Parts: sequence; C-alpha cells; structure tokens
Amino acid sequence: MIAEEEKMIAEEEPQLPPHRIVQSKKELHGWWNGIEHYGMRECTSERLLINPYNGCEHGCFFCYAHAFPGHFTHFRNTGVITVFKDFDKVVEKQLNMLKVASCGYLSPVTDPFQPINEKYRLSEKIIEVFIRRNIPVEVVTKGVISDGAIKLLKQQEHSFAQISILTLDEMTRKWMMKGGACTAELLRNIERLSNKGIFTVCRIDPVLPYITSGENELKELIGKVVDAGASHIITSCLDIPKAMARGIYEKIESKCGKEMRKKYELLYVEDMSGRKHARIEYRKKLFGLIKAVCKRKGVPVGLCMEFEKVAEAGNGNARFRGLNQEFMTSRNCEGIDIPIYVRQEDNDEFSPVDGCNGNCLACYHSSGEPGCGIEELKSAGAWKLKDYKRWSTVVF
Repeated sequence: MIAEEEKMIAEEEPQLPPHRIVQSKKELHGWWNGIEHYGMRECTSERLLINPYNGCEHGCFFCYAHAFPGHFTHFRNTGVITVFKDFDKVVEKQLNMLKVASCGYLSPVTDPFQPINEKYRLSEKIIEVFIRRNIPVEVVTKGVISDGAIKLLKQQEHSFAQISILTLDEMTRKWMMKGGACTAELLRNIERLSNKGIFTVCRIDPVLPYITSGENELKELIGKVVDAGASHIITSCLDIPKAMARGIYEKIESKCGKEMRKKYELLYVEDMSGRKHARIEYRKKLFGLIKAVCKRKGVPVGLCMEFEKVAEAGNGNARFRGLNQEFMTSRNCEGIDIPIYVRQEDNDEFSPVDGCNGNCLACYHSSGEPGCGIEELKSAGAWKLKDYKRWSTVVF
C-alpha cells in the first residue's frame, strides 16, 4: 500500500514543495501508441521513457498529465509530488538486462528539473546511469538545467536537450504556468547547451490559438531561440483532454474574457483519442506559418503528436495521418538522428548501430530491411521493457 510506503516531507523543508517518497518497480517503456492500427504515432524514433517524479510544481494549466490516473490523481487532489525512491538504481538494474537500447527520454510527463530535483537529483543520477553505459539520453525542461546535467550530456555524442519556450512575454508565461524558469533563463539554457556543443531543440509546444499564435510573436520567438543556439524547433497546437475542457476554458476566460472562451469552444470541435483538437484548417495554417518562418531562419522544424482524421474504421475508431508528412523539414521529428544502440555479451558499453538513422517510422513505410537489423522495430510499435529484453536475446 502506498500509505504504508510513503514518507511525507513538507514541514521540515518549507523551501521544497510537499512531496512523498515511494518505492517503485515501474519499468522503462517506449511510446504509448504504435502506428498500427490507427496511425496514432508521430514519434519517428524509439525512446525509453523515464519519469522519476509524478506531479510537477511548474503547474502548466493545460498539461495533459492532470488527466492521468494514479500518482497524478494524488497530485491533482493534494498538490503532493511523488518521488520514486532510488529510481536511478531501478533504471540501472533494467538497463543491465539489455543488449539493445534506444535513447532515454527524461521526461515525457513531468519536468526533470523542477525544484524537487534540487534535493533528490534523480535526474542527474539517471542521466549518469545512461552515459556510463554510453546510451544516449535526452532531457526536456521548462526549468533551469543543472551544470551537472550539461556536463554529463556533453560526454555522449547523441545525447541532447530540449528547452520549452512558449512565449517571450513573461506575464503571459506566468499566467500559463505557476512555476518554471523565466523566459530569460530559458534562453540562457539554450546558450549554455549550444556553447558546449550539445544539440539543442526549442519546443514551442503548445501554441495557444489567438494567445501565443500571432505571426509577429512567433517570428520574434523563433528568431530569439535560433540566435541563442537552437538547432531545431518542435511545435504543436494546444489540444485539450475532454476531462479538462471546462477547466481550461474557464482559465482562458479568466484572462481573456468570454469572447475568447467562445472562440475556443467554436475552434475545438475535432475529437481524437479523448482529446479536443483545433480545426484542421486552423492547425495547418498555423504550422504552415511556423514552417515558413523556420525556413527563413535556416532551422528545421517538426511537429509533436499532430494528426488529421483521414478515414473512419468500421469498429467505431478512426484512421489518422500524421501531419509531419506535410510540415516536418528534418529526417527525425526531434531534429537529430539517433541510432539504436547495442552491446556484445562481454562489453559493458553500448555502441550505435551502423546504418541506422533512428527513423523507425520511415522503416515502417519502406520495403527495405531495417537499418538496425531488428525486424520487429520496423513495425513502429508501443514497446515495453520485455520487448527490449527479447531483442537482446535474439540479436546476439
């Protein structure tokens, strides 16, 4: 029982957010959706997803994690962040079982450099676990990335960072999220990383229609991050989990008025996998603008989880097409080609597979053999740790 395992910490350390420490045996895994049977995967490359914390002090009002169950529900109801005790050791044990690995992803749901990490340093510890085995790892943050993390990332050729900057307007940023680094610090993140030769992505993800979607604002933002050293842009248009729609509309109305709320309700009419999306015509126009701006600035762009409905399936589900086919200007959606990594039985270090550019979706659509030599990876599925274990026994 969690109640028996957890340790509440708040009064002793008032500088930290309320949190609890729990044991966890959760496993590394890949993307939540495979491309079959409905086309709901846009992530071109495989990743091992890692969340050492559940709950995030940054408090982005639109964050889809607010609709997640389990520890996320606990955070939503109590404001208490869950810290997974010694999770770096859990990750280490799992990696030791493998001879096939993909790039680690820290973190897809909660920020790895939120304030709670200043005490537990799980993010840096997990990065070190990957780097020590020469497995690449990426970090994604709206916070200040630590010097220790940068030093570690620098040691591995395919490791990189993504910095989320949604607007240059600091007042708007503060309205969008309770915490996180200020805009100047986020730009400085990009400078610090790029100055060390680390591939750096800026995520303008999501764009909020009519609020942060102005052409001049986007031009200025993209120009600033490119000047700071960003090598790639990832973007998306806000989508709204149905369970959160009312609260999000109320938040928008509180800042922008009833007319803006009405505009959102009229715009968000497309339902896909439990979420409301802006009309496809609006999204395509937005992504066309961003693509054009990026082209003028000499930086490639990719989209994150953007789809259009292309067919109705007979079982009540729909078939979708990823919009990266139309708007992405890089080979991989994150702008960097990261091969699958493997190691021999008697070798503790992993090495990149020659001839693999990491784009499993491209392999899925091709008739040739996968560059990694693992036929199953070509199906671009939703992989679990057990799949990586199986490949580890078959490949060698």
